Amino acid sequence: MERESMEFDVVIVGAGPAGLSAACKLMQLAEEKDQELMVCVIEKGSEVGAHILSGAVLEPTAMNELFPDWKEKGAPIKTQVKGDEVYYLTGENKGIKTPNFLIPKPMHNEGNYIVSMANVSRWLAEQAEGMGVEIFPGFTASEILFNDDGSVKGVLTGDMGVAEDGSEKDGYMPGMELLAKQTIFAEGCRGHLGKQLMETFNLRDNVDPQHYGLGIKEVWTIEPEKHQEGLVVHTAGWPLDDHTEGGGFLYHMENNQVALGFIIALNYTNPHLSPFDEMQRWKLNPKIAHFLEGGERVAYGARAVNKGGMQSVPKLSFPGGLLVGCDAGFLNGAKIKGNHTAMKTGMLAAEAIMESMLAGDISSKELSLLDEKYKASWVFDELHKTRNFGPALHKFGTVIGGAFAWLDQNIFAGKLPFTWHNTTPDHETLKPAALAKAPVYPKPDGKLTFDKLSSVFLSSTNHEEDQPCHLKLNDPSIPISQNLPLYDEPAQRYCPAGVYEVVADENGEKKFQINGQNCVHCKTCDIKDPAQNITWVTPEGGGGPNYGNM
Repeated sequence: MERESMEFDVVIVGAGPAGLSAACKLMQLAEEKDQELMVCVIEKGSEVGAHILSGAVLEPTAMNELFPDWKEKGAPIKTQVKGDEVYYLTGENKGIKTPNFLIPKPMHNEGNYIVSMANVSRWLAEQAEGMGVEIFPGFTASEILFNDDGSVKGVLTGDMGVAEDGSEKDGYMPGMELLAKQTIFAEGCRGHLGKQLMETFNLRDNVDPQHYGLGIKEVWTIEPEKHQEGLVVHTAGWPLDDHTEGGGFLYHMENNQVALGFIIALNYTNPHLSPFDEMQRWKLNPKIAHFLEGGERVAYGARAVNKGGMQSVPKLSFPGGLLVGCDAGFLNGAKIKGNHTAMKTGMLAAEAIMESMLAGDISSKELSLLDEKYKASWVFDELHKTRNFGPALHKFGTVIGGAFAWLDQNIFAGKLPFTWHNTTPDHETLKPAALAKAPVYPKPDGKLTFDKLSSVFLSSTNHEEDQPCHLKLNDPSIPISQNLPLYDEPAQRYCPAGVYEVVADENGEKKFQINGQNCVHCKTCDIKDPAQNITWVTPEGGGGPNYGNM
């Protein structure tokens, strides 16, 4: 098929903190160096910010570098952290406040801000557009385009108006080729093109597997007398056991609202575990419930997060392109933060492109300068200091591992002379269902706890129904023939949106049903499926959640 094409100097895939920071930095450098640049950002969400979900407590380090006058420019970064509380929950009705001196240093939040990263991304997009960047929301990057020599030459946007059977509907629009001298991939955690690039160019050689968590988040409007603007609360312990990593957060934002959520590491072993239901019952602990009682839940969403740390960061450069942000995996697990590191890596990519461009032609070249810049940056230094945090929790469990983390950070400042590794991928950790005890989850009460479908409704998730399913099974027989007898088909539980069900047909035969309309694009299925049989690809542009103040 002959497709239309557009040529740019740089194409950026993903309008999140990393991609937009790269765009802004490129334009700043172009002005500073008196260069002309054509930069394009494409975003699969219906608008910038529609697919951005993060806690979030923002460390402003990268923002201070990118826009030193961000306050004067009106950035939506206003709620400064005024208090830190950490609780170890010992049961459904119990919890112990952790003394300040026992909290690992990276978890302290002095000078940080409670924000909606969806709104921060919208503001970054305004700055980028003001400097001449073209931003196209509602357009997916469905395929990588390659030159004859194997280098990346750009991306193909997804076709619009394709029916489920593959036929063209009224209003069909073929995808467009977006060609670039360099393409920056900033898709976020478990980007589907990032996965392909790592395999094509062997970017993961000699690094640990990436490790992930699933973050499930809600926003509540609470009673004014319970609201403490600027308070940050974290919890560990119940409802998880000592060998399941994870914990909760509750952040007091502006306007009597709180952002709360629960993150569970996807290396959990019990196939009966449901992250969504663990999050719901976590809210019943009085340390959390007393804030929420009498309030109203106004938003819901879920997203996978990287947690492998320094040992899991792949090579960032390859012929014709660069990986930045959570597409590569720069979250600092000890800090529970990754927005500042994502932004900085986008900025480093911009610097690598500009410096290389001034030195010669960058078309389809491998800009290994980015790898050098990363290793010389505060991002690498930060990840190096906390490199043993995740492996310690995996090796020793949350209690002893947490004690090690305190010693490592508060006494030795991350300078112990060894580096631990976790080489078991998250999808290989499940025990057989017959050897694991199924948790008993309380029924939703409609006040503090809820079901999946009413939750998905709050995410404003929508997909055009008559389109090819974007959740691909490599072998359609595996869910029933293999995953069901071995693991009681865990997709029924690890998905936080009710996408996957095992149902009986008219003959009583069990079948695997995919409710793709519900998908919030969290990518958990692509990560946790024990057979690695599910591949997440982009649906039609504009589909998925539509997050507001998330």
